[in-house]
Amino acid sequence: MAYYIDTMTVHVQQLKVRIHQVHPLQTPLDATKCHCVRAHLTQNTPGSSSARRPLHGQVRSPAGEVPQPHIPPHGGARRPRAAPATWVRLPGAAPVPVQGILERLDAGEIVIGDGGFVFALEKRGYVKAGPWTPEATVEHPEAVRQLHREFLRAGSNVLQTFTFYASEDKLENRGNYVAEKITCQKVNEAACDIAREVASEGDAVVAGGVSQTPSYLSCKDKAEVKAVFRKQLDIFMKKNVDFLIAEYFEHVEEAVWAVEVLKESGKPVAATMCIGPEGDMHGVPPGQCAVQLVKAGASIVGVNCHFDPDTVLETVKLMKEGLQAAKLKAHLMSQPLAFHTPDCGKQGFIDLPEFPFGLEPRIITRWDVQKYARKAYDLGIRYIGGCCGFEPYHIRAIAEELAPERGFLPEASEKHGSWGNSLSMHTKPWVRARARKEYWENLKPASGRPYCPSMSKPDGWGVTKGARELMQQKEATTEQQLKELFQKQKF
Repeated sequence: MAYYIDTMTVHVQQLKVRIHQVHPLQTPLDATKCHCVRAHLTQNTPGSSSARRPLHGQVRSPAGEVPQPHIPPHGGARRPRAAPATWVRLPGAAPVPVQGILERLDAGEIVIGDGGFVFALEKRGYVKAGPWTPEATVEHPEAVRQLHREFLRAGSNVLQTFTFYASEDKLENRGNYVAEKITCQKVNEAACDIAREVASEGDAVVAGGVSQTPSYLSCKDKAEVKAVFRKQLDIFMKKNVDFLIAEYFEHVEEAVWAVEVLKESGKPVAATMCIGPEGDMHGVPPGQCAVQLVKAGASIVGVNCHFDPDTVLETVKLMKEGLQAAKLKAHLMSQPLAFHTPDCGKQGFIDLPEFPFGLEPRIITRWDVQKYARKAYDLGIRYIGGCCGFEPYHIRAIAEELAPERGFLPEASEKHGSWGNSLSMHTKPWVRARARKEYWENLKPASGRPYCPSMSKPDGWGVTKGARELMQQKEATTEQQLKELFQKQKF
């Protein structure tokens, strides 16, 4: 039996609280009626010896029935309904325990990640393209906080600390002022505090993240590179993040070093590489990359950034096959770009001539994201999110597509009709005619650019670790260095 939820208002000890009545539905999920469960009462009630809390993610019918766990149509283990996106806790109540990342994944739950912070905040004027460093956590914490909240409201139940490229060597790279004037410690601490503050407003866990380093690209040794990761890890441990992510690695060797350091925490570790089906920049195939990461201690492996959803899923499939061949087990994770990149080279979208300021014509639609979410789920991926270009409405599309399996919709869906059905309220009849899945599912959007090609030719300079052009420096890039690059570039 499935249910929909009506909201009403009651008064509990002079506090106005929204609660929900539950009514049976004829279909597993009616998206036009179903609302996200926003309030679970955890108050000690008169006459009870302990706080009464609904079971994790379950709702009861007026008769007190608990729905049976959803059995996915594609097979697999039974799965309890996921917890609601936002909780309301009454004064004096004990904190609501939040399940950890592995407990959720081991139970078969779908975990929804967040989107791309550096691109989103660059467009809003809080991040500088080029260094892509996250000093906004200190300089503009309200901007970071608001973006976290939007992702949470859209359905994310993992909030990554905004610590992408927050290693000390990156914060002082090529003339960057952040390491000296703000410090690596303050940037990372502020990121943890903001993520935890917002996560506490919902049923979300906090992931502390590290990424590839200038030290590795400049051929520093293993001990030096690990020391860079360990400095961030010390802050994550001090702030008690829930788990750790080593993300955005082009070389599996460096990713393994990162995982080894993060495992020192005793917390769960996820690892994602920014590679395509050809493998890492040293030619290690995706399947072998996954094997190395799991053997290093990662419990979750996958791909993030650099490639579009289809390419990322193809690469994760290769990782899955590699793990199966090695008889290793790990949860799978995907966080692709929100851009169509079928013309990418081995290094992904950073090779495209449109990177980073001309990518807007390639943005994927919310309907593209729903297709991606379904493909990811069918592949067996249970940690599904996005990276650069993914905005909150993209994350909402993941949550809406997988609502039948999760048992609820995110709060942001209250202002979004399923497959455009809210267009039935439009004043123009031809727009009202678009209020259906068949229309948006089959639309082939035009770019509006009659003189532009559909594909680009990647730059493909073929440089990787050890190349002279990739050696990093503290000093700002000189005019002479730029001239040399300008001469090499071809239009």
